[in-house]
Amino acid sequence: MSDEAVSGTVYLVGAGPGDPGLLTLRGAELLVECDAVVYDALANPALLDLAKVAPRDVPVEMHDVGKRGGSVDSARQDDIIALLIRLAREGKRVVRLKGGDSFVFGRGSEEAQALAAAGVGFEVVPGVTAGIAAPAYAGIPVTHRGLSTSVTFVTGHEDPSKDATTVDWSALARAGGTIVLYMGVKSLPRIVASLLAGGMEGATPAAAIQWGTYARQRTVVATVATLAGAIAESGLSAPVITVIGPVVGLREEIGWFDRRPLFGKRVLVTRARSQAASLSARIAAQGGEVVEMPATRIEPLDPAPLDAAVRALDGYQWAVFTSQNAVRFFWQALRSAGRDARAFGSCRVAAIGPATASALLEIGVAVDLEPDRFVAEAMLEAMRAHGGLAGARVLYCCARGARDVLPAGLRESDAVVDVVPVYESVPDMEDADRLRARLVARDVDVVTFTSASAVAAFVDAVGADAARTILAVSIGPITSEAARAAGIRVVGEASPSTIDALVAAVERALAG
Repeated sequence: MSDEAVSGTVYLVGAGPGDPGLLTLRGAELLVECDAVVYDALANPALLDLAKVAPRDVPVEMHDVGKRGGSVDSARQDDIIALLIRLAREGKRVVRLKGGDSFVFGRGSEEAQALAAAGVGFEVVPGVTAGIAAPAYAGIPVTHRGLSTSVTFVTGHEDPSKDATTVDWSALARAGGTIVLYMGVKSLPRIVASLLAGGMEGATPAAAIQWGTYARQRTVVATVATLAGAIAESGLSAPVITVIGPVVGLREEIGWFDRRPLFGKRVLVTRARSQAASLSARIAAQGGEVVEMPATRIEPLDPAPLDAAVRALDGYQWAVFTSQNAVRFFWQALRSAGRDARAFGSCRVAAIGPATASALLEIGVAVDLEPDRFVAEAMLEAMRAHGGLAGARVLYCCARGARDVLPAGLRESDAVVDVVPVYESVPDMEDADRLRARLVARDVDVVTFTSASAVAAFVDAVGADAARTILAVSIGPITSEAARAAGIRVVGEASPSTIDALVAAVERALAG
């Protein structure tokens, strides 16, 4: 063991097979807290956002060390180990993120050996292995009473330096259980020939699962004798998990993942990064593949007007909020002033939409008024019906550039309105070129818009011509109007204007 002082730690974290929801709680916790991430090609990029968006003083280091089918760009194992040791010796908390489980054909144990020899502290965080998860998402259990009481996991890609295979295929052919092959597409004809030579029936059910647990998962079912040909005909390529055994026959009965309403559909989410998670999660839950390329990001404005409004809150009869962002920034200003929800006193609170009302309730403020429709016109009607607007002071917290419908209408009712812009949506040009290319290639089925500002930022990011190539589903009439004005065809609209209703509108649009 090295005598060199080591203060950092390497965490060998199994990223799971692809679906971000299959990452362990411990793995997620470490990604949020770490200083550096060293990740493989098969680790879902969505997991990296856990590290990127976590609040921290210094940005997290990202190191792509993926091995990509023998490409010259692939990282060498020795270089990966050297990187892990260097980062740890710099005192960093390092997440080594590996697809599936790092100790199941993942070379994680080799990295653990090297870290131990170098005197570097490490922790192993197991992950869900693709050999179980991919078949499960395809409706194929690897064991089933009466069909298979054993399962064997085998790599179809052995160490190329070995003179001969160490797998006794004849013994596996006679064992009678389930065989799960990792990384065996190119060598499958040779493996099948060995199994058949060992006595396995050619009619034994078999399946190949590509990109298991992802929304782009594809499954080909055949027999041992015909599987290689079926894979070639369907165009499946790595990463693929192959399952051989009678359990494959259960897929027709208990297949579930690829029967979800949005399975196989690509949905572009343009919501600001800080808000996209809820929408993306709901789309993924319905089987859709989320293309999460935020068109906007939320930036706070000069805090002075908001600070002044907070200090004068006692003098307002109404406080109106039209978004969760407005609530968030208002609460931050309130707490900075040493105040809390009690500061509202007798001031009545109005919110447009249940999400905004929920955000207020989370800080201890129950709304007095929430219109049936989630637009400014409906809020104006509701406040007028409530009465008592003449001479009332109204605080209106909103985004910069918000429509003037509500404050103008309130002033017509003789209210005194203080409009306080607290944030703005600004274009986020990250990945704009890649997004534009996918749109032109018709690689996305539909785009979702949750605000008129998101429409404008999307058009700015990809250009007017590319923006018009995709169908859109919007969260409400104002957003739909903005999309149509930009020349984008709107094929669905949420009613009411909620995230759940937006996802339902996407389902209806794509079903049609």
